[in-house]
Amino acid sequence: MERRTATDRGTATHGGTAAGPLPERADVVIVGGGVLGASIAFHLAEAGVRGVLLLERDRPAAGSSGKPIGGVRAQFSDPLNIRIGRRSLEAWRAFGERPGADIGFASVGYLFLLGDATERALFEEGVAAQNALGVPSRIIGPAAAAALCPYLDPDGIVAAAHCPTDGYARPRAAVAGYLRAAARHGAVIRTHCPVTAIDTRGGALDAVRTPRGTVHTGAVICCAGAWSAEVGAMAGVRLPVTPLRRQIAFTGPLAAPPPRIPFTLDFASTAYFHDDGAGGLLMGLSDPRQEPGFGREFSREWLEPFRAAVGRRAPALAAMPVSHGWAGLYETTPDNNALIGEAADVPRFLYATGFSGHGFLQAPAVGELVRDLYLRREPFLDVAPLAATRFDAPSAGAGEEGSARHDGARPEAHII
Repeated sequence: MERRTATDRGTATHGGTAAGPLPERADVVIVGGGVLGASIAFHLAEAGVRGVLLLERDRPAAGSSGKPIGGVRAQFSDPLNIRIGRRSLEAWRAFGERPGADIGFASVGYLFLLGDATERALFEEGVAAQNALGVPSRIIGPAAAAALCPYLDPDGIVAAAHCPTDGYARPRAAVAGYLRAAARHGAVIRTHCPVTAIDTRGGALDAVRTPRGTVHTGAVICCAGAWSAEVGAMAGVRLPVTPLRRQIAFTGPLAAPPPRIPFTLDFASTAYFHDDGAGGLLMGLSDPRQEPGFGREFSREWLEPFRAAVGRRAPALAAMPVSHGWAGLYETTPDNNALIGEAADVPRFLYATGFSGHGFLQAPAVGELVRDLYLRREPFLDVAPLAATRFDAPSAGAGEEGSARHDGARPEAHII
């Protein structure tokens, strides 16, 4: 019997208990109680899978899914991401009926600001791909963009890409809604219960170990976000995921409440802003100076490049006050695209991780996809190109989209 144990804070023990003991056996153990794990638990349990156990090392949505507001969109350049985004948007809009919860979904649209002809040409290609897949995005001029977002200086851009069906919702409410529905369908949820080891026997999964006991299982699904590399290593599976801090700031309620504006992003700098739902604005930036790591403390050094960038696009926002902020972790991969699949060398070890900031918006569709992978039935989309093995060393005959291995990065231009 092989046993691999955790070695760092990615799977460190946390205090506290959740109601109920651990079962001695489960048909499938989901590791991670963020939005991906919650969605997968719901989709499996709804499909009639018995013995679904979700283990969360802290509390639900304690990691990346804990952000106050999460953007949802189908504006991508890679057809795989477009299709996942569009299908997820349909599910977010219908969340009140299935699984049944108010997640504050708002179709305010996404507005990408384009500063030169090269960026415009790139997004024109993206819009063509999106339109071909049923996404109603379009390229608009500076004046039309400023009409949608009055903070903009139209002289600072050459064009914008807009999709009115994109928007945002509340991740914590979505996680809670999925978990409640999963429990109604028979799934077992246990929080404050980190996975510390995964046992294999004869090359097959045998058990998951925790400080609260051992659960025998023949299937594990890793949705551990920024900690996925450590969880994968316990089973001998390489998941190339790196944690990276990302931060957002809030103005607090403004004297003159902001108008309803799209989720607005400056493509070149990644600076973005939108309504916070409480009479103020939320602002963010993917700071290129940020070093990888698990730190989640809020700091303010990134506000300097944010103010410089936003000052070129929406000057009135450059001097906006910041009342408070939030920091969380992106789970990044070498190409900033997700890892979805089943390990080739460890049967029934499935994974859905590495979403690089896109996990919330893609979670409903990914729940469907992993459900179907687990049930060994054909999913709505071939996710083989998103297998973690795409980063393995090249091998003869590899690389075709329909093959078992996919060496090399996936393309995606619309990264923030």
